[in-house]
Amino acid sequence: MGFVRRRARRRTALVVGGAAYAYGKHRQRQQEPDYGGGGYDEGGYAEQPPPPPPAAAHAAAAPSAAIDYDQLAELGKLHADGTLTDEEFAAAKAKILGT
Repeated sequence: MGFVRRRARRRTALVVGGAAYAYGKHRQRQQEPDYGGGGYDEGGYAEQPPPPPPAAAHAAAAPSAAIDYDQLAELGKLHADGTLTDEEFAAAKAKILGT
């Protein structure tokens, strides 16, 4: 009777130990940096896909001058309060945006 219990305990210890080992290897693989997949295949070098072409510059890129968003917000408040007319607001906004 004691032999059966000993076998069950040994089996439980092996299962728990195996699970702990597998979990540790899994965590180790997650924490290691990926250096491109190893670089070698069975017959030689691994075939790498060609790099994507460089992205084209957008035609409607932002102007090089920095936009002062605080000034735009202040203009919006003044326009909402009625201090600035529509024409004054449009002219001041165009001046800040550089258009």
